[in-house]
Amino acid sequence: MRRFGERGDSNLGCVLWLIALLIAGMVLWKAVPVKIANSELYDYMLELTRFSSGRSPEEIKKRVHKKAQELKLPLDAKNITVEKNRERIRIRCKYTVPLEFPGYTYLWEVEHDIDRQIFYL
Repeated sequence: MRRFGERGDSNLGCVLWLIALLIAGMVLWKAVPVKIANSELYDYMLELTRFSSGRSPEEIKKRVHKKAQELKLPLDAKNITVEKNRERIRIRCKYTVPLEFPGYTYLWEVEHDIDRQIFYL
């Protein structure tokens, strides 16, 4: 007569994979929206450098800060630098996004640096 459970089978592997899947899902749940917002801010900054010939550095800085606020990114205006001369424009910003997990907070350092030549039409 054979009894169940005497073979040494266990569901430990299944439980470990389930825990790993839950952790990966939680990381994605927190990180993907931040990554999308970072990419949107970068794209916006790139667009500003393309069409910046008539704008002052202060106006560009205000626009970048406003866009970061709309995207709910923790970017202070003091961490945005805009350098513009006759030929080039450079926009830099640096900020840290805290990703909070149970028992741990990951600080995601983000730095955008765009340096482009200005084309006048």
